[in-house]
Amino acid sequence: MADQKDISAAPAAPAGPASGGTQSFGGDRSSRGYSDGGRGRGPRRSSRDQRDNDEPKDGLIEKVIHINRSSKVVKGGRRFSFSALIVMGDKQGRVGMGMGKGAEVSEAIKKGGENARSRVAAVSLSASTIPHEVYSEFGGAKVLLRPASPGTGLICGKTVRAVVESAGVKDVLSKSLGSKNSSNVAKATLNALLSLRTREQILKARGLENRLTATKTA
Repeated sequence: MADQKDISAAPAAPAGPASGGTQSFGGDRSSRGYSDGGRGRGPRRSSRDQRDNDEPKDGLIEKVIHINRSSKVVKGGRRFSFSALIVMGDKQGRVGMGMGKGAEVSEAIKKGGENARSRVAAVSLSASTIPHEVYSEFGGAKVLLRPASPGTGLICGKTVRAVVESAGVKDVLSKSLGSKNSSNVAKATLNALLSLRTREQILKARGLENRLTATKTA
């Protein structure tokens, strides 16, 4: 009859998956390396693993003393580059300093750290302070370091503090004279630390080991 509709000609509904009509795109999340329940944040790391990765394996601690930016005028405009002065030490009598340059700050710091690591040298200390007073110059900077009694702390500026603290000095009196350039002050401080000598080292260099042994036996 004309008033009857042909239901056989109606389009069929699209058949969904057997899981209730929801479709999955991109495959299983577990196959893509996610281990956080499928939220897509990547594999988790415990706080202990993060601390282990942040700690230096050789015991050297890196500190940034100064970062300088320089520019070069080229045809297309200005081209910037960075230089970083890095000091590195284990706070137990070893310290080194290095300069790194690069197009990015991170690259300059990385190169400076590698340079400082290759220049680490031993420093003669007396307990928590330095064995004697020392004066050093580098360029226009002049640095004076004096021994201090236990509990005094580091009486010095931030640049000198970074160097002596990396070397392991805990009590010292200092005075920065002349130029205030961070690079020159840091290098003068490092030269002062490297020139330190203990009483035993001086007697051994003069060939007076017998006097040293006599003092110990007395």
